[in-house]
Amino acid sequence: MTPAPVRLLLLADTHVPTRARDLPDEVWAAVDAADVVVHAGDWVDVSLLDALEHRARRLVACYGNNDGEALRERLPLVGRVELDGLRLAVVHETGPATGREQRADVAHPDVDCLVFGHSHIPWDTVTPGGMRLLNPGSPTDRRRQPHCTYMTATVASGGLRDVELHRVIR
Repeated sequence: MTPAPVRLLLLADTHVPTRARDLPDEVWAAVDAADVVVHAGDWVDVSLLDALEHRARRLVACYGNNDGEALRERLPLVGRVELDGLRLAVVHETGPATGREQRADVAHPDVDCLVFGHSHIPWDTVTPGGMRLLNPGSPTDRRRQPHCTYMTATVASGGLRDVELHRVIR
């Protein structure tokens, strides 16, 4: 029997409580539906980390440039996990858009999918080495983007599938 796909929720740049008091209700519903929540940093306060650790089935995360010592003590610079054969890593910053794919291949040669944040700009590309690069944007702070966003995806038999960018409805 083939195992069920692993359902992922990809988040970054939540900035709770400075840019929003909490995650939107639809994002909490996505947390409840996910097998694994991946957060690419800029939490700002440990309260959201505590809430996600309590509510998510599994959390894979890193700290961001806006995260203080309390978050840095609990989270790595780069989070890593293997899910059904897919080697996934999460990091906050990857540098400027120009040259990102090449830098990611050099910095993370043992990764199939790299989730990142920092820019609040959704991103979905494949590097020359075949690594998928995903930035889910921000579900709470759209900056210059038209909408707040997050991503979902599934993992099955070592492959990333069904990657979808979701617009937060407020």
